[in-house]
Amino acid sequence: MFLFIGSIAACINFFSRILYSEWMSFSLSIVLAYCTGMVTAFVLSKVFVFKDSKQALGASAFYYILVNVVAILQTWGISMGLANYVFPAFGLQMYTKEIAHAIGLTAPIFTSYLGHKYFSFRTR
Repeated sequence: MFLFIGSIAACINFFSRILYSEWMSFSLSIVLAYCTGMVTAFVLSKVFVFKDSKQALGASAFYYILVNVVAILQTWGISMGLANYVFPAFGLQMYTKEIAHAIGLTAPIFTSYLGHKYFSFRTR
């Protein structure tokens, strides 16, 4: 269920980044899109994945944001590195930002799951 919810949030993140890129830089649009996906993921995770959590909503939100600070750094760093350095070095010219962002979004899947399981929505 975590992967399903994460996939929904990742799609929202991915497509909102394309939309945000119409008005702002690629770098800033990654951050704003991540926040959009993060809010979606928090609500869906709280309701469907970690529903047995005994942690207060405020504490869950606090830890959720902390875990996602690490995740957004992973996503941003990988996306920017691929789009600006790796792909140009290999001559990739089409859809570089989209491909870089999609790869960047997959990077924090496991670290985020562990962080949310043991901090954001812990059951004990």
